[in-house]
Amino acid sequence: MDIYNLIILLPLIGSALIGLTGFLNEGFRRQEKLIGGLAAMMVATPFAMIVMALLQFKGDGQPIDFTLFSWMESGDLAVHFSYRLDQLSLLMMLIVTGVGSLIHVYSIGYMHGDPGYYKFFAYLNLFIFSMNNLIMGDNMVVTFLGWEGVGVCSYLLIGFWYTDMAKSQAAQKAFVANRIGDFAMICAMMLVFYNLDTFNYAQINEAANSSAFSSTTATWIAILVFIAATGKSAQIPLFVWLPDAMAGPTPVSALIHAATMVTSGIYLITRIHPVFLASPEVMVVVVVVAGLTALIAALIAIAQNDIKGVLAYSTVSQLGFMFMALGAGAFTTAIFHVMTHAFFKACLFLGSGSVIHAMEHMHTVKDPQDIRTMGGLGKYMPSTRTTFWISTLAISGIPIFSGFFSKDEILSSLFFAGYSNWVYFVVWGVAVATAAMTAFYMTRVTFLTFNGEERFPSEKHPHESPPLMTIPLWILAGFATVGGFLGLTPLIGHAFHIPHILNDTWLGAEAASSAEGLILNSASMTEAIEVHHSMEYFLIPFSIIVAVGMVYFAYSFYKRHDLEGDDKVRRFFGGMYEAMKGKFYIDELYNAFIIRPFVWAGEHIVLWFDQNIVDGLVNGAGSVTTSVGEVFRRLQTGLVSNYLLLVSLGVLSILTYLIFG
Repeated sequence: MDIYNLIILLPLIGSALIGLTGFLNEGFRRQEKLIGGLAAMMVATPFAMIVMALLQFKGDGQPIDFTLFSWMESGDLAVHFSYRLDQLSLLMMLIVTGVGSLIHVYSIGYMHGDPGYYKFFAYLNLFIFSMNNLIMGDNMVVTFLGWEGVGVCSYLLIGFWYTDMAKSQAAQKAFVANRIGDFAMICAMMLVFYNLDTFNYAQINEAANSSAFSSTTATWIAILVFIAATGKSAQIPLFVWLPDAMAGPTPVSALIHAATMVTSGIYLITRIHPVFLASPEVMVVVVVVAGLTALIAALIAIAQNDIKGVLAYSTVSQLGFMFMALGAGAFTTAIFHVMTHAFFKACLFLGSGSVIHAMEHMHTVKDPQDIRTMGGLGKYMPSTRTTFWISTLAISGIPIFSGFFSKDEILSSLFFAGYSNWVYFVVWGVAVATAAMTAFYMTRVTFLTFNGEERFPSEKHPHESPPLMTIPLWILAGFATVGGFLGLTPLIGHAFHIPHILNDTWLGAEAASSAEGLILNSASMTEAIEVHHSMEYFLIPFSIIVAVGMVYFAYSFYKRHDLEGDDKVRRFFGGMYEAMKGKFYIDELYNAFIIRPFVWAGEHIVLWFDQNIVDGLVNGAGSVTTSVGEVFRRLQTGLVSNYLLLVSLGVLSILTYLIFG
């Protein structure tokens, strides 16, 4: 077997081995370290293979294509289980398997004692397999299998504790919301095949670059793919499932929010970026929707008190930043932010899990996720506190942490795209405001959790998590600190220098310079780059001042007021604060205008149609059959004389017809 096949197959083998053995062997279910270690190895081994493959590429290698088997062939349709390892897929899988393996290790300690321990790790391995399948597929059909696979796995993991009805409903919500986007994905695939007779990405991109299909077709394909991406990557209006995804075990939240499912939409758009570049109108739609998503999610996060709830809406907001980069043509920058976000967001979610783990073991706190019941935890949980603060500084955009570099590139991309379309200037302003709010609410949640007054009962104290949980936190915090340099200069070699990895061997000349992708149509590229570099001297210090100033303000504000600071924030926002706290009542709007009308229609119109029309036709057919049968039943008297009479009448009728007819 080709060694590259193992990258895709090992997590699937791990899932099947753990799941089937655990189902059949009760003794195996109690071997937690064996189960957790096997599951982690099935993800860490592909990670090591991907690192070696990336070292071989050195940013300019030829893609590695391999096929497992032919799947279906009919007429012009030929779909193979084919995979491609290129710079983009390798980098994405490096994120998925690297962060995913750390989450697996963390889960060994976090899920200790859970009765569904073996099922949890079987689901995690299946999740990684599905995500790798999505990324490595060289055509849209194979990608779609992974696309659906991560949807099923998210349903299984979000509703893992399914005996809790709220968690089951959260899983159902995620599943249904994603089906809307999936339908758009299917429509996009059909439109691509109708025009090109292929699902292959290389051929799709070549067709888009050579204008093989019309601008109208490109626009429709781009719109449908973007709708699909709004489902998986939680953009307005389909983002409502992602905050509820925190209902699952905390490692699940880290996996979904940081490294896997939510990055699918960004990856897919980047993979077929020439189609989007062929439709500037759709690019504007993408950036506007992304800006609104980032802003609304940030406002909601400010008013939340659930530690995982704040992080969940933070994820939605950060995904908005990634889509803003895509809309500005900065595809490399979007992937760069996917990477840095995976580091600090996984660390934040796993850190919140460490906090919840400690609060639950105190057995005296009614809601172990409410930051209002915490405070002063840093004294008892130094590793969790330090790593959480590091990741907070990273997501806030503080130099030298990773989030500063990727966020600054996104802001620059939006600003310079504004020279060709004023909409981008407006979205840049929204992005700056959102970045400031991010620094504020993340500093708030971190301070109220680890600093200030202790608000939990004094008779018991929380404790630090075991090393299996804290070591992954330190590793992720380390990458959250230095990961940004991978996108700055090739300090550690071209193999891991992001712009060098994502070069024009796959990205294409149209977007090879990420921040300049949509600058000044009337100016030469040389002039545009000169403008870019001169303005950077203003934009970078401005970004630093905003981030550092807001973190300092929020820290000083809550240090002075502690929990009472929230009352001042409430007064500052006035009547809008209640709307922010109520998540702008978006779920209520869905219930009022979509769910309830469908339920009413089901209970009245559909039920009436079923009972009166469908049942009427079925029952009517049965009644007619019964009536006819009743007539013929009366002819069955059992008397031979009657039967002879009927036969005679029949013969007489036939003779009469033959003679006189």
